[in-house]
Amino acid sequence: MSGDDVHIRHITDADWDTIVALESGAYTALGLSEGRAALRSRADASPDTCFVLDVGSRPAGYLLALPYPSFGYPDLARTEAPALLARSPRNLHLHDIVVTERLRGRGLGRRLLDHLTLTARSRGFERISLIAVGHSEPFWSAHGFTPYPGISPGGYGANAVYMSRLHARGDGRVDQAS
Repeated sequence: MSGDDVHIRHITDADWDTIVALESGAYTALGLSEGRAALRSRADASPDTCFVLDVGSRPAGYLLALPYPSFGYPDLARTEAPALLARSPRNLHLHDIVVTERLRGRGLGRRLLDHLTLTARSRGFERISLIAVGHSEPFWSAHGFTPYPGISPGGYGANAVYMSRLHARGDGRVDQAS
């Protein structure tokens, strides 16, 4: 797999069967699978910050991110309410990032995260937040995210941890002052 074989693009209607299958494969065992309507509502809330990762000519991953107030996060049992997002928060919440299992460990998730970081910076977001699930906190910490143990993200499982970071600079280091 060369760098030329990998492309990140915006989500199209034709991508939803693949996105739903990838999401289900990644989150059903954790009891966190949301279903098509909820996933689509998150992408519809912020289409400019949601992406598909193509390897060759096939979708191999996706990322859903949407503006959310700091320390807020989507309710997995509900679709997005556009009124909440109308407040234009300075925080971009990384709700979902999945790479197909057969291609994990090749840096593709990092490419999606880097693309999101550039997007966040270009759109004026100050922070990127997420909820680490499935004991993934060490992975996110290694990518500059700080845990907030006082926030207990309901509905995301017993080991869920709210985390955030200031956006990254062009050299990939986390910017400590925005």
